[in-house]
Amino acid sequence: MKKDLRLHWSLRLLTIYRKTMAGNGMLYPILGFASCMAFIFMSFGDLKLSSFPRERGLSFVERNGTQFFLDGKPLYVNGWNSYWLMSHSVEENTRPKVSAMLQAGARMGLTVCRTWAFNDGGYNALQISPGQFDERIFMALDYVIAEARQHGVRLLLSLVNNLQPYGGKTQYVNWAWQEGIGLSSSNDSFFYDPSIRKYFKNYVLTVLTRKNTITGIEYRNDPAIFAWELINEPRCMTDPSGDTLQDWLEEMSAFIKSIDRNHLLTIGLEGFYGPKSPKKKTVNPEEWASLLGSDFMRNSNITHVDFASVHIYADQWFHHLGFEEKRNYVSKWMCSHIEDCDKELKKPVMFTEYGLSDQNKDYQPSQRELLYRTILDIIYKSAKKKGSGAGALVWQYFVEGMVEYSDDFGIVPWESPPIYKLTVEHSCRLARIHGLVEENKNLKQLCSKRR
Repeated sequence: MKKDLRLHWSLRLLTIYRKTMAGNGMLYPILGFASCMAFIFMSFGDLKLSSFPRERGLSFVERNGTQFFLDGKPLYVNGWNSYWLMSHSVEENTRPKVSAMLQAGARMGLTVCRTWAFNDGGYNALQISPGQFDERIFMALDYVIAEARQHGVRLLLSLVNNLQPYGGKTQYVNWAWQEGIGLSSSNDSFFYDPSIRKYFKNYVLTVLTRKNTITGIEYRNDPAIFAWELINEPRCMTDPSGDTLQDWLEEMSAFIKSIDRNHLLTIGLEGFYGPKSPKKKTVNPEEWASLLGSDFMRNSNITHVDFASVHIYADQWFHHLGFEEKRNYVSKWMCSHIEDCDKELKKPVMFTEYGLSDQNKDYQPSQRELLYRTILDIIYKSAKKKGSGAGALVWQYFVEGMVEYSDDFGIVPWESPPIYKLTVEHSCRLARIHGLVEENKNLKQLCSKRR
């Protein structure tokens, strides 16, 4: 794409040069010379996208009460997860998969993609050690953000993992332990060790103030970023009261907002109710869910948290129920959290991961369509009522040739026609509610075929 853009402008400038040389007077030769020099630079120089930005006039997504707003209109999200975008943007030979995925998402009418903005320690690490970053990997994240902007997709960027893949809190604890300053070897010391908190704050500051080498825009000033997510699926099981995690969330959310007031912020919760919640017995899957150190209501009520986040994995939480029972539970689970946000939290709620494993003993491909339709129908009903159920992101999408990066939830959407059709239909019906179809060329073309 860069070469095409360079050639386009080079030819235009060469035309200007020829015309100016054909004229008279001192001004024309000067302009002609300048055009010629620009032609030479653009033909042979390493032109970045920032030299001729293809600005789409993006605005920041905002929140007003229980709804997201974009350009003054309510926004309800149909989106997806592709955690792998940064790692696949490092090498030239894998970058086309990133562009292809973002383009495919846009063509399905999807508006938000959730992905990792972290890789701590290990292979192709963004943060090699505390405060030490690999510029090559940072440039890969630059590419992801720039490509998302080009395709009209916004990114929900997660800042650290509670789990071990891609480093996570375990890596932070190991760093402190190796330097001889760690208070404990427990993974949960990530949340209470002052040295580790300092590590994480430095990471956050570096990422949020990063100036994109392609667009020239600091991350905190880039509306292509939908929101920040503090941590993927936080748990602090050594303190089931929830006080330790709550203290960390309050401190880190305030710290992020002190740096970036432009973007929305969410936590990354699974959505379980805590030990003091009356819903721990009526809505939580089982007793264990209230003992993880997190609490949906308490955590989500933090002032600096703009919207709540919930995950949906009924097939992982229940192993003795049949598919229909799990599907009924998903409806109950979603409606409970939407009710909480409508009536008490007064914030939007995003179901930032939902999926169905193809390794379940009773799995049939048709079950995914049934479950996903149930989930998306609930979002649609919320959107029609201007409710807090603000969107859902499927876990997870890939393109062809990525088997080693997939899991038992992964989908190449165009290889599953029922899922592809359902996804597009949902994109269109959400857009129609607020009259967005006619304003967007892609949606207008996509949705006109679906009437």
